[in-house]
Amino acid sequence: MKTYGCIGKKLTHSFSKEIHAKLADYPYELIELSEEEVQEFFLKKEFRAVNVTIPYKETVIAYLDEISEIAKKIGAVNTVVNRDGKLYGYNTDYYGMKGLVENTGISLAGKKVLILGTGGTGKTAQVLAKDLGAATVLNVSRSEKENCITYQDATTLHHDAQMIINTTPVGMYPDCEGNPIDISLFDNLEGVVDVVYNPLCTNLVLSARQRGIKAEGGLYMLVMQAVVAVEKFLDINIPKETAEQVFHSVLSKKENIVLTGMPGSGKSTVGKLLNIDGFTFVDTDAEIEKRCGTSIKELILEKGESYFRDLETQVIREVSSQNGCIISTGGGAILRKENVNCLKRNGKLYFIDADFKRLQATSDRPLSDTEEKLKKLYSERIAIYQETADVVISDMDSPRAVAEAILQKRME
Repeated sequence: MKTYGCIGKKLTHSFSKEIHAKLADYPYELIELSEEEVQEFFLKKEFRAVNVTIPYKETVIAYLDEISEIAKKIGAVNTVVNRDGKLYGYNTDYYGMKGLVENTGISLAGKKVLILGTGGTGKTAQVLAKDLGAATVLNVSRSEKENCITYQDATTLHHDAQMIINTTPVGMYPDCEGNPIDISLFDNLEGVVDVVYNPLCTNLVLSARQRGIKAEGGLYMLVMQAVVAVEKFLDINIPKETAEQVFHSVLSKKENIVLTGMPGSGKSTVGKLLNIDGFTFVDTDAEIEKRCGTSIKELILEKGESYFRDLETQVIREVSSQNGCIISTGGGAILRKENVNCLKRNGKLYFIDADFKRLQATSDRPLSDTEEKLKKLYSERIAIYQETADVVISDMDSPRAVAEAILQKRME
């Protein structure tokens, strides 16, 4: 049976199936192909329409009967439609990336733009930047290539760049720790766009935002290019409002809810009360205890706080790489910047700002088992909780009220 789908070499990270399910009513498959299998797939033509992703956006051109003017200009195709045995190629990435740049609120007109990567998506970014009026567009490659500059040249000769577009897979799940370039070296940087959508915010995007620079990950681009692809698949028009609704729907399903706050502020109780369909609740302290077979108190008393913090970081790194989670963190999780970065890649941090009078010293928490210790922790951490939070939930009468406030903020 002829199908719809997405072809690529590795698709375990893909959100495309979920997005297409929200946009249209047809079976959509993720089809992993090796280089040797691509030719046979296109010669058989046993599909109605497919999206094409890394690394086949240029490879497929050889098998097409016609390609759109934009795709010709770019030299890459990411959408193929089978019409009565003739294969038509399009580049809907162009429109998705255009939407992403515009949604970020960044103007490329008259700007110097660095494009990281030289593959099909890099070529798309190059054409788009020129079409949007960029004064200078430079492709950046790991090795010396014709019409490209190296990363060394980018940071030393072109540190006045105002816009960076990352089209490489650096920082993509499961290797989320990567960062393609050090943006602290660019004094005039105004914006960053990263086509990577899993995680939702790469280290590149996070580092830009931490410096007050406008930056967005690739989920918006993914949804908007899918919208145009579906229009090509079915020869229909999809309203802008519908496209926006799909984006927000996908984001709400993927973005983790991360609860931060002092010991005893009710994070675990609130997390369980949220009970969002399809979401998994994770208590990082409980996960540590499960792995170690002992209580947090015994672990700290036996092996020290530093050992516990290292385990906490390991658990946070693993948990935060997933989507659709409600994560209750330990009181000191925000003390390490690497923890905060991990949690923000796929999540929004909600600080439960419980009044100090409501907090109680308890014997099962060795770092706050006396009133004096608790007060000291509060004074040391309160500013960090506030600085790292995306949303601050003020003190409320009950955990249920806090949970309802979080759900309300989440919808805003």
